[in-house]
Amino acid sequence: MKQHNEARHRQLALIRQDVNQGRFSQAKAQLTDLLKADGNDQGAWYLLAVSQRYLGELDDALSSLQTLRLLDPGYGRLYQEMGHCLLAGKETARAIMAYRQAVQFNPALLASWQRLAELLPESDPGHQLMVANVRELKALPIEIQSATSMLHEGKLLKAEQLCRHYLQHHPRHVNAMRLLAQIGLKHYILDDAEFLLESCLAFEPAHLGARQDYVLVLHKRQKYQQALQQARTLLDTDPDNGHYQILLANQLVAVGQFEQALSLYQQAWQLMPGNAHIPLLQGHALKTLGQHQQAVQAYQQAIEARQDFGDAYWSLANLKTYRFTPAQMADMQSLAEQQTVLPEDKIHLHFALGKAFEDSEEYENAFIHYKQGNSLKKAALHYSAEKFSQEVNGQIQHCDTSLFSSRQGMGCADDAPIFIVGLPRAGSTLLEQILASHSMVDGTMELPNILATVHRLKGRRASAPAYPANLHELSAEQLLELGEAYIRDTRIHRGQGRYFIDKMPNNFRHIGLIQLILPNARIIDARRHPMACCFSGFKQLFAEGQEFSYALSDIAAYYRDYLRLMAHWDKVLPGKVYRLQYELLVADFESQVRQLLDFLGLPFERACLDFHQTRRAIKTASSEQVRQPLYQSGLEQWRHFSPWLGELQQGLGSDVLADVGH
Repeated sequence: MKQHNEARHRQLALIRQDVNQGRFSQAKAQLTDLLKADGNDQGAWYLLAVSQRYLGELDDALSSLQTLRLLDPGYGRLYQEMGHCLLAGKETARAIMAYRQAVQFNPALLASWQRLAELLPESDPGHQLMVANVRELKALPIEIQSATSMLHEGKLLKAEQLCRHYLQHHPRHVNAMRLLAQIGLKHYILDDAEFLLESCLAFEPAHLGARQDYVLVLHKRQKYQQALQQARTLLDTDPDNGHYQILLANQLVAVGQFEQALSLYQQAWQLMPGNAHIPLLQGHALKTLGQHQQAVQAYQQAIEARQDFGDAYWSLANLKTYRFTPAQMADMQSLAEQQTVLPEDKIHLHFALGKAFEDSEEYENAFIHYKQGNSLKKAALHYSAEKFSQEVNGQIQHCDTSLFSSRQGMGCADDAPIFIVGLPRAGSTLLEQILASHSMVDGTMELPNILATVHRLKGRRASAPAYPANLHELSAEQLLELGEAYIRDTRIHRGQGRYFIDKMPNNFRHIGLIQLILPNARIIDARRHPMACCFSGFKQLFAEGQEFSYALSDIAAYYRDYLRLMAHWDKVLPGKVYRLQYELLVADFESQVRQLLDFLGLPFERACLDFHQTRRAIKTASSEQVRQPLYQSGLEQWRHFSPWLGELQQGLGSDVLADVGH
């Protein structure tokens, strides 16, 4: 099979040479034969469409591109080629739409930006940005242009190799270093990205693009005070730059200075009154503060600024307590069907419509829109259920009893962290709110520190990552260092509490690592009825991550792997993980809270029962729900959709469902 694939790659490379040298008829004949043998070869379909366009066969070219779109709907170059075909056929409006889609998926496509700058009038709100992008991309060396495009196509290893090769000959090229830092971000190697951007600014202190990137990396590393300082420096260079005002406001939100942030958002709105993202960001800040009505007004203002702004509609729906009017629903349905609306907006619109129809008890229509939104979202991702199963296999294989017994007494002894793990939508935000109501516990957020440590341990090999096998190789000093780094780097999120919560749900994958570096940390597994939990995740459009949640079959497979891995942790680390069932918590609230506090070694406090009265910033999708008293209406919501959940039930299996009395 490997030799066969290599032969096909060589054949395709030769055909690409024919296309580049204008031998389109010859290339078309070879591609047609190749596709007869393998109709799923995406590269062949793309080259065939290019050849057909140059031969004047525009309808055939568009047909080839539609086939390619089914195979890889997130491939930016196919939309660029579609734009070229449509423009050649004098369909300018559709061509513009195609070019917009192209740069949404791949912002490094110079030809698409050039066409947009040529075709759209200077009065268009985005025209200046298009011209700036053309200028910036043209200034890049061809190698860095190519590597940038590869980055956006998900070809990270190729992009990194090309970038590093260029830097060997041009070691101080700032834009090449910026690109390598972006690749580091994709790999979650944040310290490398930070060092590269520090170096950029040492070489060219006035490089504004590098400083913007630096702010974003510092933010991701949760170095919020440093990010804030850099954002202020940037704004000082141009105090009337609305984009810099937004960047600074975002850093102020991160450190909890909401009033100053909201004031800056308002200043930016004065400078850029048509920028719909500004009221959207205002709405997010207001929602975090619990200012529901003001958040609604901000999201509505974003829609007024851009009628097809799907994210604003979804943000209203994601408040969970907002109800759309019939007129709004009709508007959203019309927008979701329009060809000129971008895929990202359509995704948000379908999820918002799903919530709207569910609130109206029109469950079949709700499911149709949830499914459409999920299908569009999944098409833009590269999630593999098989790859995740292999990851779980690796944890089970390498994190065995001998690993933990041989490392007793190692790691950082600090017992401050309380990890809440599990699946999203399993009740973790409620648990956090209950515990954060205790005088000794600080609520924080879904902290990425453990996942960042994992990415570091994995290394950058394309196959067979070093982690978790290399956990056996870590010395006592390294384990202590990793644990102390976690405590140090999360300090900024904490208040005066003796303990703090890290509610990143995906940390269940790495309980072995947590045990090694933080052996005294407590871990709570938030669990909910599998049908309720899985379908709730299917209905949720996550800001980032959770790629498994956009297909019912993927969710079911993920859930089974989650159960399998948690059973392993129970076996090799008995008593380490406290399991709390959401349905039991709702049914017997005080008793369950008392048992949880006992596990954590905390004295009972009445405030934990009155969690909805606790005022704190909450950034997750359940923020409005946990500001209300406990209610039981959500326990059985999934049953309204049971006629369409056969795939989920079958994927979970009778053994999983029998365990919860299904």
